[in-house]
Amino acid sequence: QVQLEESGGGLVQTGGSLRLSCAFSGPRFSHYTMAWFRQAPGQEREFVGSISGSSDNTNYADSVKGRFTISRDNAVNTVALQMTSVKPEDTAVYYCAAHSPFSAVLRDMHGMQHWGTGTLVTVSS
Repeated sequence: QVQLEESGGGLVQTGGSLRLSCAFSGPRFSHYTMAWFRQAPGQEREFVGSISGSSDNTNYADSVKGRFTISRDNAVNTVALQMTSVKPEDTAVYYCAAHSPFSAVLRDMHGMQHWGTGTLVTVSS
């Protein structure tokens, strides 16, 4: 069974940096595309970025492009979101998510099969 757990959230000032981590528990981590989403108060959950199983491909929302970087280490089953030059509008609960073409688990409306429970990032102005 796959489980995801985020960590690293907290309070950071505008212009600062923060690094979020996601620990993946379960088999075949390298088969999974990993993604980060975020949800601000009163807003819909939105895509932040993703990284393919072998790290060959990354994708980012325009709102974070050039400021955030996703990476993964398949040796220790972790994914990171390095946030730099943060803005107040980055304030949100950040979620780690995963999907694999080899998994029979049903996908949700975002195309994800597994989710963490989130970590809160607050950017002060």
